Amino acid sequence: MPQPVHNTPERHYFDWAATAIPEPAFSPGSFPWGNPSSLHSEGRKARDALEQARARCAAVLGVPPKQIYFTSGGTESNALVIYSVLLRKPSMTVLASAVEHSSVLANCAVLERMGRQTGIIAVEKDGRVSIPALERALEKYPRTRLTLIMGVNNETGAVTDMKSLVRVLRTREGPPVHVHCDLVQGIGKIPLDLRDWDVDSASLSAHKLGGPRGTGLLYLRKPLEVIYTGGGQEGGIRPGTENTFGALALAAALERRAAPGIVQEEYQKARARWKWLIGAFKTLKRCTLIPGDREQEDPRFSPWILQAAFEGIPGEVMVRALDDAGFAVSTGSACAIAGGERPVLAAMGVDNQKSFEGIRISQGWSTAMEEVELLFEAIKSILGFL
Repeated sequence: MPQPVHNTPERHYFDWAATAIPEPAFSPGSFPWGNPSSLHSEGRKARDALEQARARCAAVLGVPPKQIYFTSGGTESNALVIYSVLLRKPSMTVLASAVEHSSVLANCAVLERMGRQTGIIAVEKDGRVSIPALERALEKYPRTRLTLIMGVNNETGAVTDMKSLVRVLRTREGPPVHVHCDLVQGIGKIPLDLRDWDVDSASLSAHKLGGPRGTGLLYLRKPLEVIYTGGGQEGGIRPGTENTFGALALAAALERRAAPGIVQEEYQKARARWKWLIGAFKTLKRCTLIPGDREQEDPRFSPWILQAAFEGIPGEVMVRALDDAGFAVSTGSACAIAGGERPVLAAMGVDNQKSFEGIRISQGWSTAMEEVELLFEAIKSILGFL
């Protein structure tokens, strides 16, 4: 069995929000390679393995296996839910928070071009959706039938109080509202309970858990009618020959990283490392945390992601300087970085200069306290000559 990849003395990885350092899920030669839809022995073995993977994922998430649908990742899972509205009443409105991942906001823009109404839920300065903000959006868009609210923000680590927001949606008068939650940065990182949150659907991606890219799942409490069809695989929700290898790897990654006891233990370790780093950053005159009121121990945020700006140094320059020093960080979401804009920070009211200077630092399970200290010293050194 190959061993997990770790940081090296020469390189220190702090871009886990983009992708986790991969860990071996199982021996590549051990998975059934047949087509799960085939009737012969090889196909039946693959089908059995696929359903075992589904049951294992469901067990970790605390939901029935029939509510788990394997996809290619978070982007596809989000899109499956978003485009299901095309087969519903044209008068319905889709609401998304202003700080959603580009896989949500970009697809909402496509819906607008197709003549469907979408609306934005504003966020507070800490980047979170509040009950008053949600209520204002619902008042403005009374025909809302689908809401898209991220569980943990991929740029700031802001944690949404999903349970309270869902309660508002469930108690309002009128037809029910489908609640979808992007949990790509939440699963395996913060303690959560899908059933307790009462969401209708959620997406996650294996590569954020140390698993392979190109595999993920969609949790659906009730099946949706989707706009494209094929061979009927995955209950017709996601047609196409199933990725048995990916499903088994995702199951292993969830068991290894998302079991409740493991999540709580790693959460506390990450919290301790970030408590030290945030405290150290607060001693630097040219450092501004984003948001500025983030505390060393702050339940509003995931302890895995930190956003900070350094006065006088563009974010891209700091990223390159740290890369030269052996540290991998980013300026924001890898999926939206090409545009150079920071819509999440803009939605929080962060001024253009601070947004331009912002970098995202994200840690993972193998991050050591010594590396966090080295990162801080490297930033101090860069501030000294830039």
